[in-house]
Amino acid sequence: MIEHYSFGEIIINGKKYVHDLIVFQSGEIKDNWWRMEGHRLSIEDVKDVLEDKPEILVIGSGYNGLMRVDSDVVKALKDAGIDVIVKKSAEACKVYNELKMKSKKIALAIHLTC
Repeated sequence: MIEHYSFGEIIINGKKYVHDLIVFQSGEIKDNWWRMEGHRLSIEDVKDVLEDKPEILVIGSGYNGLMRVDSDVVKALKDAGIDVIVKKSAEACKVYNELKMKSKKIALAIHLTC
């Protein structure tokens, strides 16, 4: 579970992270997640999520929501059977925690700054 989020940091299960990351449905964390273009999410950036096949991917688009999620990314994920929720990162953390309590097939990709 996500215990805390603020600009530039997130605490998950007692561990603090200061880089963007992906939380897979198993709970495994890919720390220091980099995108091909810093403030734009491409399908290449979430290929690991596509392989993991969660039911839902929650995307945290940054503290101020400045990371753009292109419509082709959402379409590719939906075509793969993955529902997509895009929110500013603080709200994404809340949504992720709520959904995680209901289902184990949830993943999170979160931009911690901007």
